This record gives sequence, C-alpha cells and structure tokens, in this order.
Amino acid sequence: MYRLDGVALANKDYVAEQYRRYQADPASVDERWAAFFAGFELASDNGEAPATLIEAAGPAPVRVHDASDLVHSFRELGHLVAYLNPLEPRPMGHPLLDPAEFGFTADDMERVVECGGFQGLRRAPLGELIERLRRTYCGTLGVEYLHIPDKEQREWLQERMEPTENRPELAAEDRVRVLEDLLQAEVFEQFLQVRYPTAKRFSLEGSESLIPMLDTLIEEAGTLGVEYLHIPDKEQREWLQERMEPTENRPELAAEDRVRVLEDLLQAEVFEQFLQVRYPTAKRFSLEGSESLIPMLDTLIEEAGALGVEEMVFGMPHRGRLNVLANVIRKPYEMILAEFEGALLAREATGDGDVKYHLGYSRDHTTRASHKVHLSLSANPSHLEAIDPVIEGMVRAKQDRYGDRERSRVVPVLLHGDAAFNGQGVVTEILGLSELPGYHVGGTIHIIVDNQIAFTTPPGAYRFTRYPSDVTKIIQAPVFHVNGDDPEAAVQAARLAIGFRERFKKDAIINLVCYRRHGHNELDDPTFTQPLMYKAIAAHPTVLAQYRERLVSEGAVAADEVERRVADFRELMDAAQAYARDFMPRQPIFAFGGLWKGLGWAGDDWSAVTAVPAAVLREVAAAFPRLPPGFTPHPRAARLMAERVQMVEQGTRIDWGCAEALAIGSLLLEGIPVRMSGQDTSRGTFSQRHAVLHDVESGTRYVPLDHIRQGQARFMILDSMLSEYGVLGFEFGMSLADPRQLVVWEAQFGDFANVAQVVIDQFISSSESKWQRTSGIVLLLPHGYEGQGPEHSSARLERFLQLCAEDNMQVCNLTTPAQYFHALRRQMHRNFRKPLILMSPKSLLRHKLAVSPLGEFTEGTFRTVIDDVAVEGAPEAGVRVERSRVRRVLLCSGKVYYELLAGRRERNDDSVAIARIEQLYPFPAKELEAIFSAYPNARQVCWVQEEPWNMGAWHTMYRRLRRVLPESRDLSYVGRPEAASPATGSYKIHQAEERDLVMNALAR
Repeated sequence: MYRLDGVALANKDYVAEQYRRYQADPASVDERWAAFFAGFELASDNGEAPATLIEAAGPAPVRVHDASDLVHSFRELGHLVAYLNPLEPRPMGHPLLDPAEFGFTADDMERVVECGGFQGLRRAPLGELIERLRRTYCGTLGVEYLHIPDKEQREWLQERMEPTENRPELAAEDRVRVLEDLLQAEVFEQFLQVRYPTAKRFSLEGSESLIPMLDTLIEEAGTLGVEYLHIPDKEQREWLQERMEPTENRPELAAEDRVRVLEDLLQAEVFEQFLQVRYPTAKRFSLEGSESLIPMLDTLIEEAGALGVEEMVFGMPHRGRLNVLANVIRKPYEMILAEFEGALLAREATGDGDVKYHLGYSRDHTTRASHKVHLSLSANPSHLEAIDPVIEGMVRAKQDRYGDRERSRVVPVLLHGDAAFNGQGVVTEILGLSELPGYHVGGTIHIIVDNQIAFTTPPGAYRFTRYPSDVTKIIQAPVFHVNGDDPEAAVQAARLAIGFRERFKKDAIINLVCYRRHGHNELDDPTFTQPLMYKAIAAHPTVLAQYRERLVSEGAVAADEVERRVADFRELMDAAQAYARDFMPRQPIFAFGGLWKGLGWAGDDWSAVTAVPAAVLREVAAAFPRLPPGFTPHPRAARLMAERVQMVEQGTRIDWGCAEALAIGSLLLEGIPVRMSGQDTSRGTFSQRHAVLHDVESGTRYVPLDHIRQGQARFMILDSMLSEYGVLGFEFGMSLADPRQLVVWEAQFGDFANVAQVVIDQFISSSESKWQRTSGIVLLLPHGYEGQGPEHSSARLERFLQLCAEDNMQVCNLTTPAQYFHALRRQMHRNFRKPLILMSPKSLLRHKLAVSPLGEFTEGTFRTVIDDVAVEGAPEAGVRVERSRVRRVLLCSGKVYYELLAGRRERNDDSVAIARIEQLYPFPAKELEAIFSAYPNARQVCWVQEEPWNMGAWHTMYRRLRRVLPESRDLSYVGRPEAASPATGSYKIHQAEERDLVMNALAR
C-alpha cells in the first residue's frame, strides 16, 4: 500500500479524486498537488507502469496499473501498423506499441488497468484494452490527429472513433448501398473498357470506395488508421478519441447501410467494366482499384446534408472522374456516353469544348433523409491540382454571397492523386491560405486517392515521407488512412472527416490507399515499369468481389440479389448507350442561371455607360479623411487623403490613386461589392493606394471606402500571402461564382504573374472556350521601363497578347487616370463578363502629366484609342498639330507616350502625331481606321514600344495593323533591339536606350 506521508489516509476519496484530475490534466489541480503527484509518479518502483490510488472495497487502497501511455501511443502511432495497402500483407507490430515498452509483461494481460481516457472503457484487463486499441487504430482505417494543436478537435475525433472502434454503424440497407456504389463504379468502368477500349478515361478502378465515401460526407458531413496526436488542441484530439475508441474505429452500419455501400461499389465497378467493353480504344482514366471512393463520397454527401450543408463543390483530377460524375454527381449516363460517341456541344454553345474527363456538372440532390444539397463538380484542365485554389475561391464567394459567416452552408471537397499532392506546390499554397482571413472557407475535405504510383514512377521516386498526406501536418489537421479494400472503413473516414470539418471549421484529410488496375490510361501497359506490382494486381480480387463475398457470407444480402442488381445496372447502361448515339444537349453547359441571370455572351458592342455624377464622386471623396473618433493616422497618409478631396473639389488634376478610389467607391454606392487582393495591396507596392489606414498609436485598421454611407456594398481589400499561383486561382474562383462582385488581383510587380501562368493559360484565357464559363476578373500588372532591371520592368505583355483570340479577354495599357476609372467600372456595367488584363503604371502614379480633369469622370467613357491631344492644342502637348501637316503617325501604348510627348515638345515638331492605343485587344480596328483617315498626308506609321523587339506588343500589332492600314503607307518599328532578358540591369544603359528610342521615333 502506498502511503501519502502527511496526508496519509485522512481523506482517501479526496486524494484519489485529485489524482484522477491530475492524470487527465496536470493544470487542473493546485500546483502543490501537481508537484506532489509528479514526485509520486517519479518514485514508482521497479520502473513499472505508474499505479493509481483507488479506494477498494476494503479499508486500504489497491494498486491499479495505468496504461495511459500505451493508449496515447496507439492514438499517435497506430496508423503505422494499420492494414492500409490492399496489395501487401498486414503490417507486423511496431516496437513503440509493444506492451513491454510500457513495463508490461505477458503475465499482465489479465491485469485490470486504467484505460487512460480511452472511450468506452474506464478500467479493463490489459489484453482487452490492447485488442480494442488495435481494432480502433490499426485496422483498415488509420488516423493521424495528435498533431492537431486544438484539444477540442482531438477530443471530437476520439469521441467519434473510439466508441465504435472506428467502424461505421451501418444498417443492412446502408451496407447494400455501399455494395451498390461499388457495383455501379465497377460495372461503369468495365462498360467503358469494353465499349471504348482505346479511349482514355482515367478510371476509378481500384479506388471505388471513393463513391460511398463522398455519399456519406454529404449525408452528415484494422483498415482505418488515424494520425491525430500531432494536433495541439486537446479538445480536437479528445473529439476524435471519443468517436473512434468506443467503436474500435468501425462504423455502426445498419443492414440497409451496408447494402447501400454494396450498391455504390456495384455501380462503380460495373460502370468501368461497361466502358471497357463498349469503348475499348477510348481513354477514360478509370477508377478501377479505387472503387471505395464511391461509397466514401456518397457518405460525405449524406452526412453533410444531415449537418445542414446546402451545397458541396468538388474539384478532382481525371482519375475516376467519369465514375464520380456518373455515380456521385449523377450526371446522366447518356450524356457521358454521348461524349464517347462524339456528341457535339449544344447548338447554342460557342467555343472549342474539352475532353470528357475534364468536364464538370452540377445538379440539385436530395439525400435519403430528404435534405437538399446542391452538388457541383467543376471543370478543370489536365494540370494537376490547378483546380484546388479555384474551388476554394468559388466556395468562399458562395459563402460570402449567402452571408454564411459560420462557413457551414457550402463545403469544398478536393480529390488528389498521391504523386500530385506531394509534387505540386500549389497544394502547399492552398493549405497556407486555409486559415487566413479573406481566404478561410471553414475547412476543406481533402481525399487523396493513393494508388501508389504516378504515371510510371513509384512512390520512392516522388516522395520521401511515409504518407503522401504528410505535407498537411503544417495545418494540424487529422489524417484518416483507409484501406481501399474496406469500403466500410471508407464510410467511417467520411463520417469522421465531415463531422470534424463541421465542428471545428478546419480541413480534414483522407488518404485512400488503393491501386490502379490498369496503366495511367487504359491503352498504356504498366508492366514495362511495374511488373511485380501488376502481377499482384492481376491476382487481386476487386473491392466489389470482396465486399460481396463478405455480405453474402454474413447473410446481409443474397448472392442472386447481387447478380440481379448487376444485370439491372448493365441493362440500364445498355439503354443509355442506345440513347446516347443520337443525343444532342438541349442547352449549353452553362445557361446563365442564378446569380448570372440577366448576363450572357458578349456581342459586338463592348461599350458601357460609366460616367458618374460629380455629386457622387464628391460623396466618395468626402469619406477619405473622415475617421473614427480618436483615430490617429500616419501624417503622410492623412495628408494624402486630404489631397484627394482637394483634387475632386478643384476638379483639375485627379491622379491614378484617386481615380481608382473613385471607381471603387462609386461601384460600392451602386451596390456592387469590390474585392481586391495581392501582396502589399492595401498600401500599394508603390505607396500609392493607402486603402487601409493604420492608427499610429494603437495599430487599429480603418478602411475609408467601407464607410462612405449606410447600406453601401462591402469593400474587401486583402494583403495576401506571398503566393501568385494559389491566390490568383482563388480570386479567379471568386469571379466565377459571383459575377456581381468586382474581383481584382494585383501583382506586386507585373513579371511575378508568370508564377501563376497555369491559372492564366488554363483558366482565365480559355475557360469560356473550353467550358463556357466566363469571368470578369481584373489583373493589375505593374509594367513599365524605368531602369529597375530585368525583373521589375515587364509584365510580359506579349504573352497575354499571344493568348488573345475569339474575344476571350481584354488587354489594356492605359495612359490616364480617367481611362483607368472607366475601365474598372466598365467591367460591371455590361451584360457580359470578360477578364481584363491591365498593364498598370508605376512612374505614372506620380507623373505630373498623368492626371485627368473631373469632367472626364462625369461625362466621358472608356476610349480604346486616343487621338493626339496636340490637334486640339492641349497645353501639355507643347505644340499644336495640324492634321494636314502630319507626315508621320506614331502609335504607342502606356508610359512611353509621355516620353514621346516630351521629346516632341523639345523638338517643337508639328509634323509628327502621337496616337495611343489604350486597348490592345480586342483590336480597335474601326477606331484606328478613323485615326489613319484623319491624317491623309502621313505616309509613315510607326509602332513605338519600350520593350525589346521580340517582346511587347509589336508582333501582335504588326499583323493587325497591316490589315487596317492602307497599302500606300509604311509600317515600321521603333523600340529596343531583341534581347533574352526583358531589361538591362544598368540605370545608365537604360537612360541611353530610352534617349535613343525617342530620338529614333521622332527622326524625320
């Protein structure tokens, strides 16, 4: 018997209670008790597991060994020995999970121990505790969650894993549904393989458990290993424990639930088989080997609906996409098969379309519990993971539009390949965005379809970590590792993931360990590079076959009933194919519904009424210096606000920063929200904006444009993380989901946009042509040659112009603040949306001539071409030009105009006219024809640019100018010679180049 010295047995109940509290949380007891118990445990004899004082039935306390450390180790490390890989035998034990590591021996297996908070047990024989721990954390579902810092989140997971031993509680019909999911997934892939054997389809075979997984996620939110002890939050760890340990991390599935899982698998497998037979030469990138994805997704949807989720937005690569479209999103089979048959777009549609495994679909779904959930799978390119930030932006836009501040109504679900999840840096970018203000979406469900191979590359060549999910440790999220051969573990992981996301508004990660039954596509032979792996796969039974055998043997479903379901589904697919051969979509993919109502495709007229009454502009300006009581702004920022008010009041010299603020403020007063983001955007890279003021005494932030008047729309301006790819993708997604909001992304310097080139190439410039999805996003790309060197001079204008075709976007290089004002407002005052690429200024922000009078804001509109101001005798021109005397017309764009203006003024040359092309694309042919006609005696037309000959707008403009320029007139080039680098690093050389450029342009 242990004696507690001074306190002895004076109050044994009180002492025992204090010790129990100390064991649960040392900080919960008085520090003197904490010190006492710490010394007490240190003095435990023989190095055995610590013992707990518990009052026995008799007069003396007895010793009960504490297994808390053992329980903690299983929670933290159990996933390391979980049975996750369908192609390998069950792992052997781990030395850190050996009872001997904790002072126990084989003789202790019958000894009653304290269970360390393991849910469902207070005390139990050691052997029973170990078995339950193994079933919970070392089955076919592994979970990583102890890295999560939030205690509530860990506890939430525990509460949902431990009571059921991390298995779902599935009714018979649920298990049949899982079987049905697998059946549909497998038959679908088989169908495609047979009918379109040479078509790529990137099948789901081998990952069919994804379908029931997604299904469960929508309803609420051994073979399952969990990582969660890295989570620092105790509540989060305990949540997980409470949900895993009492059930040994198995789902509690009624008979009908298991049948539902069977149905999911059946549809997944038969779908693939059908495609394989009917289209043997078509690529489909099948799901085969991953069919558990279907019941997983099915579960996500069902669980999410029960939790009040109203919309789920999915993003995924090509692998298994057709199966998910068919068996989760429920895109009609005839529409999918029509794409195999070569069906065209709807007659009303425009553009070039895309391959079938890039297309998206959306529909309203009713769960089995009668909850309405809108499902959408966004179209995406082949660039893996590029869709991720786009989905996050779409979700955030929907949440903001719905006023969903709790981030509970719209949930993003992202599917990944294991190699891409590790290899593509944008994954880390979206993880970094996940908890940032302005980008937080309340948590994303990430599902990694880990088929243990890239195209032909094995895991050891594309990652060094144990799991592909290890990168997610930076966000302290739980990780659920699932054996893809166990669809019930997939269901359990889906339930835990969506429940955790909805409870804590954090990301949850599912790693579905499976395989790819075919090569990268169905026409590829994987045995060249993975002969042993594919020998094992060839001998490995499908997910459906294993689950069907299991349910039949348990009496959950009759064998002939399964065969009947397979036959029924194949008959359904046959009918769909027959209909698909003559199928013609009744309407375009995107039909301008919802928030897009009233908008449509662009016509020939791109103009807009953008002028604003002077009274409105003065009201906006009045908000600049109006501050909350006691707010002390930086003196220079306060002076700038006062100067802007003066600019508007005097109405003569409105600069670039003021014009931008007036454009934004006037839109806000019209009820149009504005969102602007980028690196250092709130102040502006060049200290030109100061949209956010900071109290120099308290550090408090204040946004004047958010306080113009009551009832105005919201202005959100964000200093983003140091990311271009992820942030621009996010903002593009915002613009897709909410056309009623002006979305602006600003690069710190224009050349940094090349880090986001994937978003520009694959989405911004081509989404309308490929997927009939339009966007009104604005890109501000600081551009101009001012001697800052190769990296901060050029926004690579030539690259954007090279992307221009079919009126897909606008590219402008403006010269006045008023033009900028109208360009921004024009984005929101037309009945269509087009991306706007602006070569924004640097030195012009403070150039004494780069100003506009108030009248150009109150009466003007955007001008694609601006004629020579010297014709009208403008004072800044320095000379007066008569049209008949002009012998040479200089065409230019952007900052170089002011250098040419200064050069002509110095030479007092009235034989040269300078016209500005403000909008480079769409090409302003009619306006330029008018310019050329206005100078009948000008035999020379010269394109002048700052950029080298092989960059800038020259090559694009030459072809287009030649079409509208009379044959009798010469067209020549003046600019820097061709170069490998955009600009020199020497300021002196820059000055010399600029002098030569101006001189050559003005030479007779």
